Parts: sequence; C-alpha cells; structure tokens
Amino acid sequence: MTAQAPAHRLSAMRAVVCDTDGVITDTARLHAAAWKAAFDAHLRSRAGGTDPEPFDATGDYLRYVDGRSRRDGAAAFLTARGPGRPAPAEVEAVAAEKERLFTALLTERGVRAYPGTVRLLTALRDAGLPLAAVSASRHAREVLTAAGVLDLFDVCVDGVAAARLGLPGKPDPALFLEAARRLAVPPAGCAVVEDALAGVEAGRRGGFGLVVGVDRTAGPGTADALRAAGADVVVRDVADLLAAPGAGVPS
Repeated sequence: MTAQAPAHRLSAMRAVVCDTDGVITDTARLHAAAWKAAFDAHLRSRAGGTDPEPFDATGDYLRYVDGRSRRDGAAAFLTARGPGRPAPAEVEAVAAEKERLFTALLTERGVRAYPGTVRLLTALRDAGLPLAAVSASRHAREVLTAAGVLDLFDVCVDGVAAARLGLPGKPDPALFLEAARRLAVPPAGCAVVEDALAGVEAGRRGGFGLVVGVDRTAGPGTADALRAAGADVVVRDVADLLAAPGAGVPS
C-alpha cells in the first residue's frame, strides 16, 4: 500500500509547527476539566452564598483559556466575569489550583496522541519536512513523551522555554516564531496547525504561510470562529490534511 502524503497546500510549506494540546494529544480535555474545577470552586467561594454561573468547559475554555499560559487564561476569564480586573494573588491562586488538578488528572487518566495526527506527522517526516511542537504548558515534553510522539519532532518549544526566554503567550506569536527560528525556516515558509482561537490568531499575526484550524468540537460557530481568527483552512481531524489515497501530490 502506498503511504499517504501531505496534501498539496501543506506539502508546499518548508516546515510545520503544531500546537500540542488538542492537536497532537487529547490533553485538551484534561486542561478543560482542570480549569472547570478550579474556576467553579473559586466562583463559589467568592459568590457569598449565591449560585454563580459555572465555567463552560467548551465555550469558556475556547474563548478565554485555550492556548494561553495558565496565568493569562486565569486573568482573562476572571476579568470577563468581573467585577473589574482580578488581583494578582487571585489569578495566581486559581492558576496554581488548575496546575495541581491538571497534574492529578494527567496521572489518573493518562494521555494519547490522536491517530490522525500521527498519520500526518509520519507523512510529513517521510516528505522531509522539519516539525516543531509548541505549547504554553510546562508539561508538553512530559505529555509528548507519554504519548510516544516526542521523537517525531525536531524542535519542542514549551512553557519551560517560554519562561526561560521571557516569551509572551498566545495570541502573541512569540512561541511560534521561536519554533520557526529553531527550525531555521522563515515564518512565511511554515504552516501552523492549531485548535485554539488564540493560537490561530498568533499564527496569523506571526506571518506564517499557512494557518490550519482544527475544529474537534464541531460545535455551532466554532469553524467560523477559527476562520475569523485567521485560519486559512479548518479541518475536523488533522488527517484531513493528507491527500486522498492514490491522488499523489502535485509539485
């Protein structure tokens, strides 16, 4: 059987940069669950006996925290709920609780790579394209190793590297630009594959040659939101970026 190749628009790129959570691995569900538990507990504690609107693990997650650093995500959601901007100590407390909960869930439930993503990554490597994994999370290398896919990547830019280099989080493109720099490929020659609105916006702001949005939720308006944030193309599964079997790849 002939191996599938990346579809023409992707194979025209000189390198590919992939977000980790939700694109490479299924850990977005763990992040969403940890955020919900942390935010809901915090909202109840400050509600003074009232019943606050809970954190929506789909809508609020995509809108405020997906793709962002823990502190940026906590600040964005708490600001949206008001009143006013949260105190740094409040942000730090929620972010720390989310980290504790996520670490526990990672140990309890484990992690896997999406089969469609592994198929695409294998095809990209066979085609000779350099690959980078990017994540705002400090757990990225641990997650990629547990999923058995770290060796597929030439470069990994994670939350540890971001902290060391002082890189701002998404939607700033700094993480993606650092990945392109390490791959020695200009952003215009790189594709970005992202599931987060903030990440798609970062790819567009960074001047990347192709920005792919991954809509795993298939919720109402999600694909449109990814396009509005700057996605050139939106797919349900990363394997959709493979050419149809037997179709070949135009030069």
